[in-house]
Amino acid sequence: MTAVSIVIPAYNEEKAVGSVIDQIISIMEKADILYEIIVVDDGSTDNTVQIIQERAVQLVRHPFNKGYGAALKTGMRKAKYDTIAIIDADGTYPAEELPKLASGIGEWDMVVGARVGKDAEVSPLRKVAKGFLTRLANYLVGTPIPDLNSGLRVFKKDIAMQFYNILPSGFSFTLTITLALLSNDYLVQYVPTRYHKRVGKSKIRPIRDTLGFLQLIIRTVMYFAPLKIFLPVSLALFLFGVVIFLYSLLVLHKVMDVTVVVTILASIQIAAIGLLADLTDKRSNF
Repeated sequence: MTAVSIVIPAYNEEKAVGSVIDQIISIMEKADILYEIIVVDDGSTDNTVQIIQERAVQLVRHPFNKGYGAALKTGMRKAKYDTIAIIDADGTYPAEELPKLASGIGEWDMVVGARVGKDAEVSPLRKVAKGFLTRLANYLVGTPIPDLNSGLRVFKKDIAMQFYNILPSGFSFTLTITLALLSNDYLVQYVPTRYHKRVGKSKIRPIRDTLGFLQLIIRTVMYFAPLKIFLPVSLALFLFGVVIFLYSLLVLHKVMDVTVVVTILASIQIAAIGLLADLTDKRSNF
């Protein structure tokens, strides 16, 4: 029988957390699945804790706000089952999808509820930023990613714990675990799911968080597949050096030898650093 630990991070979610927990309990009681619910209060200052305490779930409290990812990592450590499901406390994700996602574990290492289609209510600004970041991530990991940072997913605990030290404390937790698994050839399935307008005020800061996601994508892929970053930069510098050489030779009739040499040497050095980084990464996996 499938057994799953459901982790719910909560920070000032008094308007929705109670109904989310009630929905999960109702759905899981009807499913042929052993389960536990771990709600991690991340330093809430409203009535979130009191509402959670009224329900038969395990409550873990942070003394102050540590971040979305930190709450999930705390829940991972507390989980007693080998399969972990995560879902937000703001009512955006459909709890009825949890049994279906959990049933895919075994054949798959992670199953993600992908917010795609007309039933996914995502703001236009977030769609633009998300589209750019997703295309970049697709290139860097070499596989299509329908939803880069969905907060509804089920995964194997032992695999996630391998990357525990690089999983961040902020909203980029889901992005990082996605890139980590795909970069290391784990099997990830995406299941289309609905996405509702959240209850209460969003904690996401669009511009700051998007820039943070961009930085994290590059950093994470450099950790697992550095050649994806270093080789394009090296090639661009090399081609730039060739263009300078041809321009100075054919147009100026005087070769800009110092600029050409410095640019091409820089491209070679960057390629060498990338190869060393890739070798180090591959050796660490043995």
